[in-house]
Amino acid sequence: MHFRAYRLAYFGIAIFFTVGACLALPPTPRDKTVWNYDGGVMLKTNGSIPNGPCFRISGRVDAPPFFDNLKRIDTTNGTIFRRGSETLTQFPDQLLLTFILYDHYDETCPPRVQNAVGSPVYLTREIVSSLRLYVCWKRGVDLLPIVDVKPKYFSVDPVIPDAAARAHGLPEKLVWSYEFAVPSAGVPLTDSLVLILRTPDNHIAARVAARL
Repeated sequence: MHFRAYRLAYFGIAIFFTVGACLALPPTPRDKTVWNYDGGVMLKTNGSIPNGPCFRISGRVDAPPFFDNLKRIDTTNGTIFRRGSETLTQFPDQLLLTFILYDHYDETCPPRVQNAVGSPVYLTREIVSSLRLYVCWKRGVDLLPIVDVKPKYFSVDPVIPDAAARAHGLPEKLVWSYEFAVPSAGVPLTDSLVLILRTPDNHIAARVAARL
């Protein structure tokens, strides 16, 4: 199945310089920097619906046991990926992309238009069902569509049990959970997996990259 966009509804959803006569000092050698990817690659971002609710996407990209003991080593000579004594350059044949979507408000949430008629305070099933999900690889500045992404799991669950919410007069607040199988054979580890959520009028509601 050619995959360009999944509708969530389908699943129920300083420069520094010096001036003067002093000679420039040689650069200080940097020790290598090591990043450990046990457990996969985490992703998190905040999003918002124009004149509507704000939310957070939180998840990870994994492929057990591929990321176990996988390290990125940055040195003055470049970047390499190693697992033990093995040097790796590409992702495995398939990745598992899992994430949740839920209401979230903080200082990054844009102010809503005052007195906007019908603007919901929280995410609703209708709002999430109208969003479009795009998944692609980012290679340099290019975004490359991914083919054959397959849904594996989906659920919508209340944050507070329905009975308790009704008893206290609380609005319905939900969390959406997703899992996708993403083909990745031959994809270099320097590529980033990008998720983009768009509204029906093509506004970017959220964008996040899982990058090694």
